Amino acid sequence: MLPNQFRRQASSLSKLDPSLIPNHGWIHTIRTAHKMTYEQFGKKLGISKQAAQKIEDREVEGAITMNALKKVAGSLGMDVVYYLVPQKESLRNMIDDRALQKAKEIVMRTSHSMHLENQEKSEERIQAAIMEKAGEIIREMPKYLWD
Repeated sequence: MLPNQFRRQASSLSKLDPSLIPNHGWIHTIRTAHKMTYEQFGKKLGISKQAAQKIEDREVEGAITMNALKKVAGSLGMDVVYYLVPQKESLRNMIDDRALQKAKEIVMRTSHSMHLENQEKSEERIQAAIMEKAGEIIREMPKYLWD
């Protein structure tokens, strides 16, 4: 299971929309909001104005390093907050979906073997077995969950 503190933080972050990133990037947006020129920005970082512009370009391209981003943030009196957002609704849903998928694989393998031995189970019993196995996988969080 996920630790409570992490679960609370992940829940609040899942409401954030990653598409809200400004077209020109955060660095450019903050720099221009402060009415700071490239020359002034570069001076704060100890680099040329051309290098300062390249930092903004690298952010937009997704090529900026975390260390460079932290240095830039510090020069602007800010901190970097880094997080990953689930593509699905929540981390819980990701785990539930994966557990159900693994449970189906396991139960269907067993069901296939039983079919070969003429010991076939009804569809209702198979679905019940899948749900039971998925619950077990969610409770135990075995290492094979992500295999």
